[in-house]
Amino acid sequence: MTLVAPRFQARRTPRLATLLTGAGVALLPWMVVLAKTLPQTAEVSNWSTAWIGLDAMLAAGLSGTGLLLRRHDPRAAPLAAATAALLVMDAWFDVTTAAAGSAQAAVALAVCAELPLAAACAVVAVRRPQCA
Repeated sequence: MTLVAPRFQARRTPRLATLLTGAGVALLPWMVVLAKTLPQTAEVSNWSTAWIGLDAMLAAGLSGTGLLLRRHDPRAAPLAAATAALLVMDAWFDVTTAAAGSAQAAVALAVCAELPLAAACAVVAVRRPQCA
């Protein structure tokens, strides 16, 4: 039983689709501005907090997905999708922010751990039934 009338839901979806598509397209010129104006290096004041926070989200996503999978809970699928996205983002930032001496280690971590885990989470997200 749905709580939303099908007519309302049908009208709302195209508006949301238009909004999301427009937001994505609007980011393209902003990316050009950033590419031309951002400095090549920057000093960051909360660097460790940012990385620890990302790792905490990854730990919660990975362990939560595993626990939900063990229980055959359909909520594993959306959590796995979010965790896959975080893992890809983590790999990207690890590689692109690595210091000159640790770039190979960052690539190895991305290729051997983060991206395979992201692929596994993506498989869970696609194959598990969604919540009703």
